[in-house]
Amino acid sequence: MWGGRFDEPPDALFKRFNDSLPIDWRLVQHDIAASIAWAQELHAVGVLTEDECQRITAGLHEVAEHAESLAKPPVESGLEDVHTWVEHELVQRLGELGKKLHTGRSRNDLVSTDFRLWARACVADRRRELAQLRRAVIDLADRHAHDPMPAYTHLQPAQPVTIGHWALAYEAMLARDSQRLADALHRVDECPLGCGALAGTAYDIDRHRLAQSLGFARPSTNSLDAASDRDFALEVLAVLAACAIHLSRLAEDLIIYNSAEFGLVELSDKVTTGSSLMPQKKNPDGLELIRGKAGRIASAHGQLLMLLKAQPLAYNKDNQEDKAALFDASDELSMCLRIAALVVETTKFDLERCRERASAGYANATELADYLVAKGVPFREAHEVAGRAVRAALDAGRPIEALPLEALQRVHPAIEADAYDVLTLEATLAKRVAFGGTAPARVYEARAAARSRLDAE
Repeated sequence: MWGGRFDEPPDALFKRFNDSLPIDWRLVQHDIAASIAWAQELHAVGVLTEDECQRITAGLHEVAEHAESLAKPPVESGLEDVHTWVEHELVQRLGELGKKLHTGRSRNDLVSTDFRLWARACVADRRRELAQLRRAVIDLADRHAHDPMPAYTHLQPAQPVTIGHWALAYEAMLARDSQRLADALHRVDECPLGCGALAGTAYDIDRHRLAQSLGFARPSTNSLDAASDRDFALEVLAVLAACAIHLSRLAEDLIIYNSAEFGLVELSDKVTTGSSLMPQKKNPDGLELIRGKAGRIASAHGQLLMLLKAQPLAYNKDNQEDKAALFDASDELSMCLRIAALVVETTKFDLERCRERASAGYANATELADYLVAKGVPFREAHEVAGRAVRAALDAGRPIEALPLEALQRVHPAIEADAYDVLTLEATLAKRVAFGGTAPARVYEARAAARSRLDAE
């Protein structure tokens, strides 16, 4: 493709170092689609006759079928990259006519176009998998909209919530990830084809029509930028990394809740493994792998950042490394999303244990403070009084609500018998009625709203 300037072939070691066919092979169908669109534009400006355009288009369809039949990248061909392979296969079928296809274009604008086409499909696929996981989370919230569980800050018992409220917290995170992917698509959805190596093509190609034929929203506006920048991939990677972090948090929660010390959930046999030595073990390997792979996905974002940070305009061969980062992150997140959905669908909450732990740890101390505020006690004083009540309950070895009224009144005389009504678990949950709160009524509303948003998407 570029040998005319050179007297010697590349060294075998350098060729292995330079060739990218094993990596960029997954762009092959996108490369062929871009080539078909380019042939049509070459016909429109008179470079190709109608017959030549039809023959090249038919030949490219044959190459597409051949590529589809291959079980692995054809590295044995010795060709440098996917673009070289497609052109070689076309020339094999059409002879000299196949060599006319590359008129007016460069691998620089072609690879950027192919990569954007792939990234567009990646966004759509990951959003579908996100939707599957979000639906599983909403279904979990459906089943447990009113069932209590403990919530934590600093991994210490804080206040009770419902299981449905906990589940919908993750749905909110995942919904934002899906929205970020949709937003990133606006930057992905530009067509660089026709920008040439860096200065634009010398042929009067209708780049708006070309972009439309490939399904892009618009052509890119600057040839130097379009041929060389990869911030569209960087943005998609940033969203994949954020999503992976959310999945890692979900995994960490369930790993902790599944431990014998917490005992709030039981993970399915489908997503756990055993020990080769200890017969009693049931290990949360699926969740631990999600947690581990989050680091791998996040590091891919850092890898691409470093790849781009000091590149002068325009294209540099550094950018051959861009695809591996996004391909790997996308593949790993895809698996994590699907495993997470399976985990959520099959995990069982121990409702009795959840209720017991939601009532423990003096999680209703805030309710006592709020009760005193309603009696006219300033919140800061009420907060201190509630803390003294916790101390008294700890000394007595019982929960606050099990202390006799006399003991509570020694803490503060404003406490009366009606305090016991507000200290129950049901009262604690029901009181959180402000929008976004854990009151079961609000959880039912939030669950319905989440499902409606997902259905609309």
